[in-house]
Amino acid sequence: MPTEELKASADQYLMGTYARQPISIVRGRGTKVYDLEGREYVDFVGGIAVNLLGHGHPDLVLAVQKQAAQLIHTSNLYYTEPQVRLAQMLVDHSFADQVFFCNSGAEANEAAIKLARRYSHDKYGAGRFEIITMKQSFHGRTMATLTATGQEKVQKGYEPLVPGFSYVTFNHLAELQHALTDKTAAIMLEPIQGEGGVHVVSREYLKAVRELCTQRDILLIFDEVQTGMGRTGTLFAYEQLNVQPDIMTLAKGLGGGVPIGACLATAPVAKAFGPGSHASTFGGNPLACAAALAVFRVLLDGRVLDQARRMGEYLSKGLSECKDRHHLVRDVRGLGLLQGMEVEMDAKTVVADCLKRGFLVNAVGEHVLRFIPPLIITQPEVDRLLEVLSHIFDRHAAQAAAH
Repeated sequence: MPTEELKASADQYLMGTYARQPISIVRGRGTKVYDLEGREYVDFVGGIAVNLLGHGHPDLVLAVQKQAAQLIHTSNLYYTEPQVRLAQMLVDHSFADQVFFCNSGAEANEAAIKLARRYSHDKYGAGRFEIITMKQSFHGRTMATLTATGQEKVQKGYEPLVPGFSYVTFNHLAELQHALTDKTAAIMLEPIQGEGGVHVVSREYLKAVRELCTQRDILLIFDEVQTGMGRTGTLFAYEQLNVQPDIMTLAKGLGGGVPIGACLATAPVAKAFGPGSHASTFGGNPLACAAALAVFRVLLDGRVLDQARRMGEYLSKGLSECKDRHHLVRDVRGLGLLQGMEVEMDAKTVVADCLKRGFLVNAVGEHVLRFIPPLIITQPEVDRLLEVLSHIFDRHAAQAAAH
């Protein structure tokens, strides 16, 4: 089906919840994807931080094939080995003691919110249920997680929102301290606000937040849906920030493209969930867990994480040098292979220009480009992207000067 015909059918049959780019991707290999017409694109979106190992990684493909032939699903009424093995692997390589599996980042955050409230209710009674989140955060699209999200544009039209959430400015300690009350059960934040414009948490701020939470027995929740599983150069971003949460959420890269989410917690917190307190029909099914195990094993080998660290530093340096050369670039920020570039112009214009030149990039908001490629991205591919960006900024600067 040609792209235009496919687009027309999509417009007819799919709800209009996405503003899609005008291409139809049919296959991928490594860091590249190909459209219906056979054009090649270097993927600096990575399925929105999902395709950690790129496209068609042999270990992931083989794991999915083998598990699909053996057992795809049976429900959480029974034990399955892939789920238990994945839970143990997550626990062995993180702060956590126990894991709850689900299907997405929103569901993982929903579980974290419920767990925090349940823990606080069991320990302190019904009056301690409020959760403080950050302005410009993003935690998902369910009713609870869009309420937790500190962006009005995400919440608009869905009122009344879920009660019990308040918002403070990211990295502003005094404002957070002022917002704390005897009703506060948890503080929830992203180590890097991805959808909010690629803003990195301050280490000093995070350390102070951890101390506040410990002093008041308030739970600290890290949303590592986007930053987890090697995105920042370590398995989890909190490892670089030297602050451990009480609850952490994962999804996106965890399954390398197969949908899976996870909510991890320390033992005292995790015990608030008993039989019947929370559940997911598809959560942690054998197929998804087999995929995640394959991804995890590749990351633990170390070579991909080393590549992510090197390329994260290289990409950050290159974007910063681009900023120094082009007045259309306001700022560069990020950590590892989650980098943001704030531009004077409409970021979507840059996205469209990159697409024409064979690069998939992403815009968050009106003025921020987000770069979240597979962790196997190479230096020549980064160099080519930087050349394309420089050409785009030069052309737009010349057009502006001509007018």
